[in-house]
Amino acid sequence: MKRVVLFLATNIAILVVLSIVLSLLGVGRILDEQGVGLNLYNLLIFAAVFGFGGAFISLAISKWMAKRMTGAKVIETPRNQVESWLLDTVRRQAQKAGIGMPEVAVFDSQAPNAFATGMKRDSALVAVSTGLLRNMNQDEVEAVLGHEISHVANGDMVTLTLIQGVVNTFVIFLSRVVGHFVDRVILKNEEGHGIGFFVTTIVAQIVFGILASTIVFWFSRQREFRADVGGSNLAGREKMISALEKLRRGAGEPLPDQMSAFGISGKQERKSSWKDLFMTHPPIEDRIAALKNARE
Repeated sequence: MKRVVLFLATNIAILVVLSIVLSLLGVGRILDEQGVGLNLYNLLIFAAVFGFGGAFISLAISKWMAKRMTGAKVIETPRNQVESWLLDTVRRQAQKAGIGMPEVAVFDSQAPNAFATGMKRDSALVAVSTGLLRNMNQDEVEAVLGHEISHVANGDMVTLTLIQGVVNTFVIFLSRVVGHFVDRVILKNEEGHGIGFFVTTIVAQIVFGILASTIVFWFSRQREFRADVGGSNLAGREKMISALEKLRRGAGEPLPDQMSAFGISGKQERKSSWKDLFMTHPPIEDRIAALKNARE
């Protein structure tokens, strides 16, 4: 319940901020002065502000959100040998990858999982679950950390945000163009926008959003393959393969839905081919096979 309230409150705050931005830009309406045709310039600004603005604000507060949604505790001063090792390993891998030292955190979860997030390569957050620390040996944890450091070094969070922003912008823009067409041409509404515009826009936005999300999910899957290679470069190929094998056998609750794309392990059950288009992560057996084939 706390996660739902936090998610809703954050999104309402984002909407308020973006509405203020639109007001400052003088974009009050998407119709022309006669209230008949679309003002495509205003519509494009409206779509871009909400498309990119929402994506980048979410990225900017991603570390703050991640800590609160998972309960991740940042290691300030190591309390035991495991925490000291985690800090030393991340520091060494970050130096090798050419990025600044991330914050390192541990969150309580039975599932063996880990994630990386943050707006900047030099001030990211890398977190591992207690389940991962319990179920993996040191070599495997090292590989998982290398995977997450590779995400940061590759700039995956920013790139995913840019792609999401472009997708959001086109979905918002095109759905309103379709809504306007239906309202004017089919429903013969001659001035302003009637209920047909709003209903059609909502339906079109849902349909376009589902179709466009396949682009985002495709990139998300590709970045997992790249991060696996990066993890093998930082920790060793056999360690990375062993960690993936352990993840494949692991059980437990996944990360919250709003963060599922950031974890090293998503919902891994094999789907039908068309449902694979909506997976944030490739099946782990495919990731293992890719690493093994790369070796050969």
